[in-house]
Amino acid sequence: MSLERPRDRSQTVGVTDDGLDYDALADLLGDTVVSRETHRNAEAFVVRPDEVQDALFALRDEAGFDHCSNVTAQEYEDRFESIYHLKKYEDPTQEVSVVVPTSRENPVSQSAEPVYRTADWHEREAYDLVGIEYDDHPDLRRILLPETWQGHPMGLDYNQDKPQVVTLESHANPIADDHKEDGSDTMFLNIGPHHPATHGVLHVETVLSGEQVAHVDPDIGYLHRCEEQMAQNGKYRHEIMPYPDRWDYVSAGILNEWAYARTAEDLAGLDVPEYAQVIRTMSAEFCRIAAHMLALGTFALDVYGEFTATFMYTFRDREVVEDILEDLTGQRLMFNYMRLGGVAWDLPEPREDFFEKIRDFLDGLPEKLDEYHDLITSNEIFQLRCVDTGVLDAETAKQYGATGPVARASGVDYDLRRDDPYGYYDELDWDVITAEEGDNYARVLCRMQEVEQSARIIEQCVDLLEDWPEDDREIQSNVPRTLRPDEDAEIYRAVEGAKGELGIYIRSDGTDKPARFKIRSPCFSNLQTLPEMAEGEYIPDLIASLASLDIVLGEVDR
Repeated sequence: MSLERPRDRSQTVGVTDDGLDYDALADLLGDTVVSRETHRNAEAFVVRPDEVQDALFALRDEAGFDHCSNVTAQEYEDRFESIYHLKKYEDPTQEVSVVVPTSRENPVSQSAEPVYRTADWHEREAYDLVGIEYDDHPDLRRILLPETWQGHPMGLDYNQDKPQVVTLESHANPIADDHKEDGSDTMFLNIGPHHPATHGVLHVETVLSGEQVAHVDPDIGYLHRCEEQMAQNGKYRHEIMPYPDRWDYVSAGILNEWAYARTAEDLAGLDVPEYAQVIRTMSAEFCRIAAHMLALGTFALDVYGEFTATFMYTFRDREVVEDILEDLTGQRLMFNYMRLGGVAWDLPEPREDFFEKIRDFLDGLPEKLDEYHDLITSNEIFQLRCVDTGVLDAETAKQYGATGPVARASGVDYDLRRDDPYGYYDELDWDVITAEEGDNYARVLCRMQEVEQSARIIEQCVDLLEDWPEDDREIQSNVPRTLRPDEDAEIYRAVEGAKGELGIYIRSDGTDKPARFKIRSPCFSNLQTLPEMAEGEYIPDLIASLASLDIVLGEVDR
């Protein structure tokens, strides 16, 4: 079935001038709906586990929900539950959730993979960590933990103190197929883990036909970070905020912090002063620039092994950004600057020196970007390696839930800063960058142009902050010492991270800690597109395609 968005919005079920008509959506789903739930920013329909595909096909094809942004799995005392968080690329403020309960004795439900390809990895994660099984799933096996792992770590009865005893014979031999079979035209090749081109501990199982890539299977999960479980053991007010910095740990800390702040603030009904929103917006865009600079340098390194000029130039400029962020937050990578209801403290004194440092950086940025274009994008070798390689078309990007520069370079005009506004973005003048080509070259250009837009945003924020009345510089709202959101309150919220949609689902049990904390990582969904981009290409193009995704493994397996 086609994933194309219905052309005539008047024919899209549930859409009204005032938003979504959930009663109309309930009529569309008919008898598949068992009951309804009210989540904080979207209604949820509870459907039977053997009618998941019927419900999702109807919502996708008749109501326009073409973006399965996240899948959350959790266990209750009396049941297991999967939640499909659905949005529209055309308008992500139109959201709905599909809740699928299953019994504890037989935790099996239909797979959503035939409807949304991105459900493949998300359901494998749900099976791996929680223990829910999905009928008709094409490849239901563990994704974050080894196949030899015993139990499901996010399950209620999981014993964390029980040692994982695995005999040597039980370990899979990673090079068992690393030879050319008699009569076979293909060869199995392991790329990574611990390979410079895989940016950390990524293992890419690759099947080659001659020099061309016949099949690719990214093997993730070597970090085993347990970030969700650690967040579930932290109190809302102060003990969770340090963790988001560690997801995309290379530069994007404040963007990550904002994802948690936005979700928890909406869950607890907290306001954020306007002055703090401007500071948040400015600091987040500095993080976006730092992340894109790193992506640019490592991309050049991967594509033509250029470890001197370009890589060092990007780090030179990234260091200036880190200096500014250090002045603001006191830290260089793990900022821990946001607080629920605002930010930790005001701008550094003297403010004039801080603003002057920012303006010096912004004034010199156009020349630096021209330099990068001379070094990279106008380089003939770079163009030969990147133009028309690793092509990802828009509809395929949507099927996999791709977001951020990866989707925008394929023509998917989707940016939560504009489409689901938060912070101070909707008060500022800036553009969403898109491209139509969808190749490795387009993804690089998209990030470089986004740096220019981030600079525009920062400049406007500085103008506002310079003239902000001293008596009105409120950095935090009045937040209770202990937060206890209503029992069974549920919410999914997201922000536009450097890599794309970074979302968080939280379910409250009425205590001061989340009962369930689920992270929607843009790197996780974006990496899933790699086989679509690389199969049929040459090995060097596979490396370029992987680099163009700009993944951070710490955010992939969380």
